[in-house]
Amino acid sequence: MAIKVYGSMLSTATLRVLLCLAEKNIDFELINVDLASGEHKKPHILARNPFGQIPAFEDGDIKLFESRAISQYISRTYAGKGTDLINTDPNKAAVESVWMEVESLKFDPVTTKLAWELCMKRFLFGQNGDEDVVKAEEKRLESVLDVYEARLSENKYLGGDSFSLADLHHAPMIKFMMETRVKELFDARPYVSAWVADILSRPACVKVFGVPAY
Repeated sequence: MAIKVYGSMLSTATLRVLLCLAEKNIDFELINVDLASGEHKKPHILARNPFGQIPAFEDGDIKLFESRAISQYISRTYAGKGTDLINTDPNKAAVESVWMEVESLKFDPVTTKLAWELCMKRFLFGQNGDEDVVKAEEKRLESVLDVYEARLSENKYLGGDSFSLADLHHAPMIKFMMETRVKELFDARPYVSAWVADILSRPACVKVFGVPAY
């Protein structure tokens, strides 16, 4: 039975799952959820994610939600396919887990707020972002990227020497940020900039990000 992903190409969380599937060379069916109409709050989605969010994921009898949990399930269940995204060495895997947590708790919250102020307010409501909020969040992001710059000066990837979920989880929001003024904060840090270029040039990213969002 084919894997099903209920989501939207406009959703960075959905893209996170699709990138993982692409890295593993796994076929899937994307069932589009119309966010604009509030479809994610309809009973058929709530039955798959009680919080009314996307993506929702089905692999036979396995039904999951939360994109980072889904990516870990895919990486472990299909370990023999495509790119190895979780290290089999428990010590190295632990380091990767640290940076997965950093992405979730430090990087994603600030970039999500920036995306809202710089893009989504205008896209959804025709409103300009709050410049004071943007400047404050840019400062927060700079602090995060300074930590990344130090880490990447010693390791090619956040989790170590090889690409892993720690890097993949960042990719959708990085792609979003590259289309805003925030790009200059990444470009100003040479190791971060090289890491971004490496990630976005991966065949999986090129494939997934090349699909029109509409």
